[in-house]
Amino acid sequence: MLSATQLLENLLARARGVTETETVAISAALGRVLAMPQTSSITVPPLDNSAMDGYAVRLADVARPGVTLPVSQRIQAGAVGQPMTAGTAARIFTGAPVPLGADAVLMQEDCIAEGENVVINKLPRSGENIRRAGEDIETGAQILAAGTRFNAAEMGLAASVGLADVPVFKRLKVACFFTGDELVTPGAPLAPGQIYNSNRYTLTGLVNDLGCELIDLGIVPDTLEATEAALASAAREADVIVTSGGVSVGEADYVKTAVEKLGQVEMWKVAMKPGKPVVYGQVGNADFIGLPGNPVSAFVTFCLFVRPFLLKRMGVADVLYRAFAVQADFAWPKPGMRREFLRARLQPNGKLALFPNQSSGVLTSCAWADGLVDLEVGDTVQPGGWVRFIPFSELLK
Repeated sequence: MLSATQLLENLLARARGVTETETVAISAALGRVLAMPQTSSITVPPLDNSAMDGYAVRLADVARPGVTLPVSQRIQAGAVGQPMTAGTAARIFTGAPVPLGADAVLMQEDCIAEGENVVINKLPRSGENIRRAGEDIETGAQILAAGTRFNAAEMGLAASVGLADVPVFKRLKVACFFTGDELVTPGAPLAPGQIYNSNRYTLTGLVNDLGCELIDLGIVPDTLEATEAALASAAREADVIVTSGGVSVGEADYVKTAVEKLGQVEMWKVAMKPGKPVVYGQVGNADFIGLPGNPVSAFVTFCLFVRPFLLKRMGVADVLYRAFAVQADFAWPKPGMRREFLRARLQPNGKLALFPNQSSGVLTSCAWADGLVDLEVGDTVQPGGWVRFIPFSELLK
């Protein structure tokens, strides 16, 4: 068996990035991956501007607190004022360009308006409350690197320099299907021995969250013929095929056999808990990743392995998740023979609590948890000890 680290490294080494590109409006860029670096044709902000509602002054005119100055002009955001007249103040509002000659802006709370005059009750400092031209972005500066995945901040940044559209990689096509004669679609009645197909909604939700183009092939019967047909159909349409179930060693586990018949299996089994029977291979030109059928195993292995693989295939430059040292508020006295990923939640005291049932069939643990405690082989934990914690914010965005 491969270690979890080896499996991830090997998957990323095989992840071929999308090469085809298209141009989309910045309003439609959420979740898309930038294909070319973007630079700014303007300076942001374009002029020195006020960080406060208040009064622009010259230092030479405010030698001491309590000075009274006539207000010579009023400058709103979007308007450009006149150069400062010596011995006067300018009423100014947040975002408005600072008039030529002004050295500082005093917030209105430090001033008292008296008719056409203002009393300055604070000695100003040079540059106080002035945002300098170009302090955010200089003309010609790169604002976004190729391989950046657009979230709200990146969309706003592109808009701040006037980009109306951006070049992005085409969406990765991901086909999913789910094996098991016991599976039933929610809404239908359950016969004895049947269960609702939760993995379909967990995994397709995860694929959709990444911004991939989902091809949902639904439930496939537990026969070799049906599995081969589903794989062949998926390989014709998709860049990547992701399945759950049928990858272990049971008599009705046909997925691995079908992949070997239609293509090749390159990796099988990972030394971790939950999630041992993970398969990677090729069917035609499509990558294939088969995940376990147990709900927690499918969820955890997708987050740890499939997500980084898909992100790299999408063209994302930075695909690895981060882990953090957090104190445990639990005991884990029994050392494991495999690397273990435990569902845990951050408590108000800043320490981690474990979900009481860590079975791979208890999907409640994934909805309850904030992330995964990552225990190496042989690790034990005592309350107050430090553990490696991977928050879901690193695995689900």
